[in-house]
Amino acid sequence: MGVEFRRQYVIGDYIADFVCLDEGLIIEVDGAYHAERDQHDDDMVRTANLEQIGFKIIRFRNEEVLMNVEKVLESINNELKKLQ
Repeated sequence: MGVEFRRQYVIGDYIADFVCLDEGLIIEVDGAYHAERDQHDDDMVRTANLEQIGFKIIRFRNEEVLMNVEKVLESINNELKKLQ
């Protein structure tokens, strides 16, 4: 992709699954528990807090990554183009 991603990177009170610091892009890969109401609400707060300090967050479900990695990579590339 032409950029560096860091895995399990600490940003404030959070650990980002993947982050490209140069572009300010965080990629979260969510398991099934993220569909639970409380977790969904926590994720919304987390996203808002990280966006407030300048990051763009995109989320994918585990199933998306496992079953359609090409589409996931295309989405990431498209987002990187917007940020550059």
